[in-house]
Order: sequence, then C-alpha cells, then structure tokens
Amino acid sequence: MVLEAKAQKIEVGGGLGAFNYKGDISPSFKFRFVKPGGSLFFRYNPNQALSLRAEVAAGLVGASDQYSKDPFQKARNLSFRSRITEISTVAEYNFLDYQEKRYAVNWTPYVFGGIGYSKFKPDVVTDNYKTNTFVIPYGVGIKYQIKRPWNIGLEYGTRKTFSDYIDNLGGDAKNNDKLQQGDPSRKDTYYYIRLSVSYTFYRIVCP
Repeated sequence: MVLEAKAQKIEVGGGLGAFNYKGDISPSFKFRFVKPGGSLFFRYNPNQALSLRAEVAAGLVGASDQYSKDPFQKARNLSFRSRITEISTVAEYNFLDYQEKRYAVNWTPYVFGGIGYSKFKPDVVTDNYKTNTFVIPYGVGIKYQIKRPWNIGLEYGTRKTFSDYIDNLGGDAKNNDKLQQGDPSRKDTYYYIRLSVSYTFYRIVCP
C-alpha cells in the first residue's frame, strides 16, 4: 500500500524581528531606533497564487530628538517609547507557482496588503488622546519550504496609521508652546521586519 501526503491549505507560524518608526521625532528611517518585536500568524492557502493571513504582532517603537541634526529638534529635545499591539488581516500574492507537488517551485517572492488595528501605549502620556488606530499594512516578502511541512519566510512591511500620537507628540491647537507640537497633517508610520517559521498541516490518504 502506498500512502500519499496531500497538501493542506492551513498553516500556522510565528516570527521574530524588529519594529521601527517614522514621525515627528524621526522623520526618516534611522537604524539606531530599531526595537524588538514578534508575531504569531494563521495562513490559509486557497491556491498557489493567493494566501490569506491573520496575524497578531507586538513590539516597541521609540525615538529621540537628541540624535537629530535639525536645530529645531535639538531645541525641542523630546523622546518617547511606545508598546504596540497589532492585529491584521492581509492577502498575499505569490509570484511563482508555490505548491507542494514534485518539480514545483518551493519558494516565491510575494507582495501583501490589507487592514489592521493597532493599540499603542507610550511610556509617558502628556495629553488626552486615543491610543488606538486603524492601520494599513503592506509590503514584500519571500517564503521558502525547507522540508515538508516546515517553511521559513522573511518579510518587510509598512504600517500606515491614522494617528499622530504614537510618539506622544501631535499638533494641538490649544497648546501655546509650539516647540512641543508636531505636524498633525503627517500621520505616524511604523515598520515591521521579521523572520518567520511556519508549519503546514497535512493528512495522509490512501490513493
């Protein structure tokens, strides 16, 4: 009797990586502000081209004016650190024919996009504002099947937010100290890069 392992559409995994932030205190990406993060995810693979993923991620973001070359930021001299917890659902598009059959490609680059919800908690809160926001996650990645049922992946994603307070610094018209304000027209953004390991569930059938 020959037993056959049939590919399944369900995959679970986790990842470790880093968060970074762009906003009023760090207007551009700075490697010195990289903070640790991690996540757990569930992936559903309806076909070779498409994957649907639900994920829970958590980590830290932070930055400081003292490292800026901008005289305004030097004079402002603010810093922050926030804990972030995020849930998201995204769709992944696999560029190659990523499947479990013989002679098939066992790796693929992909792009993803979706919607999420983020809860953030600055170490110091100086104003009354909402500490949650919807986010738009999008980015690129690569996945590789090491040996059935194990896979590894590397992913880099951007989280576009609808909040200007992840860094505890937003434009407040009631604040007379303009030095302590940010630009309310530019919402905060954060990034998440991670290396992941996942497990695909199989069932053994008799042909």
